[in-house]
Amino acid sequence: MKKISSINKDYIASANDTEKKVFPKYTTQLINLANSNAHGTRPKVVGSMADYFPLYLEETDDPTVEGWKNWYTNKEPEAKARAKARILPQVERLKEAIDLIDEQLIDQWLDDILIDKTFNGMYFQKAILQKLSEHFELPYRPSSVEEESKGIDGYIGSTPISIKPETYELMKQLGEQIEASIVTYRKNSSGGVDIFIEEDLNPHA
Repeated sequence: MKKISSINKDYIASANDTEKKVFPKYTTQLINLANSNAHGTRPKVVGSMADYFPLYLEETDDPTVEGWKNWYTNKEPEAKARAKARILPQVERLKEAIDLIDEQLIDQWLDDILIDKTFNGMYFQKAILQKLSEHFELPYRPSSVEEESKGIDGYIGSTPISIKPETYELMKQLGEQIEASIVTYRKNSSGGVDIFIEEDLNPHA
């Protein structure tokens, strides 16, 4: 098979004879955000389009947007009302929030994004040492400059610890040698990290 062309959303809409709806600038972004918060178009609220539309196509020989509208409205007559009941209160909350945004709040937001979240998203050593300390119920301390030059990031009790990303297992195959117990981490979907220790790690020994 070879590619001959591409068609965009406007071309598809034109071919399907669907009406191009015009919205004031920025309003769809705000409605989308309100809907995302309100879960207004989740399947449990409006039904599953992935299930419904194939059923509609099975029941008609001449699919049209008007035919789909009538089929769907008969199937879910209260869907729009349920969705609006969820979305509209969220829109009102967004209006209230927008009134709170001023230069000072934007400055605070920029500090949070550029400074705090960058630091917390890139630097995990202290938090990992603290969690290991809690796990083993032993004190921790960060490494000195000299210890750091040897690949040691800190100590749990008297046990030297080297903290590495999960990909360190590949680096080990390249011959890197560190005289410390290796603790690895992997970023997780919540914005934190999962911590992994060697099975024989026992700072109490």
